[in-house]
Amino acid sequence: MQIKEKLTFESIEVRSVSIPMKRPIVAKVGTFTEWPFILIDVKTREGIIGRSYLEPYLKDAIRYVGPALIDLAAKFKGRQLAPLDLFRDSIGALHLLGRQGVSMIATAGLDMAIWDALAKAAGLPLAEMLGGSVGKVRTYNTNGLWLLPLDKLAKEAAELVAEGNFSAIKIRLGRTALKDDLKALELVRGAIGTDIELMCDFNQGQTLQEALSRCHALDDQGLYWFEEPVVYDNYAHSAQLARELRTPVQIGENIYGPRSFLDAVRAGAADLYMPDLMRIGGVTGWMRAAAIAGAAGHPLSSHLYPEVSAHLLRASESADWLEWRDWGNPIIAEPFEVKDGYATVPARPGNGIEWNEDAVRRYAY
Repeated sequence: MQIKEKLTFESIEVRSVSIPMKRPIVAKVGTFTEWPFILIDVKTREGIIGRSYLEPYLKDAIRYVGPALIDLAAKFKGRQLAPLDLFRDSIGALHLLGRQGVSMIATAGLDMAIWDALAKAAGLPLAEMLGGSVGKVRTYNTNGLWLLPLDKLAKEAAELVAEGNFSAIKIRLGRTALKDDLKALELVRGAIGTDIELMCDFNQGQTLQEALSRCHALDDQGLYWFEEPVVYDNYAHSAQLARELRTPVQIGENIYGPRSFLDAVRAGAADLYMPDLMRIGGVTGWMRAAAIAGAAGHPLSSHLYPEVSAHLLRASESADWLEWRDWGNPIIAEPFEVKDGYATVPARPGNGIEWNEDAVRRYAY
């Protein structure tokens, strides 16, 4: 893994795009017809560019995440690209603001781009740079099955399976009446059969009382997991559900940084975990969280960011599922492909992200 030359941090370019969604998100957390991305290019004195992106949910997030990225980058101009050092110093530079929120988000965006640049300099795919290998990652489709009218679910479920011959898809639950959740599952199962794994996500939409009632009532539905039944940072409530339910409880996408990840594992907050690269702290934060999950024996899946997450799952001890979404494909020059339910990590250097500049200009805001 010898890097051919040391890299020196020179500058950063930050851009924003918003892409119309083929299937709008309709969930407890809101309705989204477009999906914003913050694009990050870390430029080195040696000419290698590291690329990454953030998915901040809200278009206006560029107004505060962008300046944080530029401010952090200015502190590193002229320094050697060393992601562990820069991760530590990034958190330290924003220490008085705390280790969560914009502090961690900006750190994560920089960290992902820096790892991409180093892997490119080494001539290695990111997975190999981290000590893993390229290859397949089992993948579930999260591109639909939101809180839609019941009569739309069966057709959409069949479409999701067919998009990559997926062996697993995800549905959102938490409708006002339990009978409607049960009907939703009946309709989807009728469309996809019993051989397809079905995950469900409540998007933190239940109180503890509601979650106890709803999840116990759904505990015999053969679901692969119950994702975030209650608010993400109430580890005591989530742990109670994990103890009582037969269906595994999944959390993690809203956990900020590996320290909080460790707190969740210590609290027994879930059976399964799924870090989000923007919140866990980029590649560095992910690998630290993956070590915690692996040591504790918890299966680890991903949340969004499929291009980078696929590399990281190939280097994670307890890798479980890659969450697949194609919302960013228009701006990616060579999107990953999913075939027969697996994404294949490509053998090209870095994380595989290069921009489709025509699309970036088209969707810029």
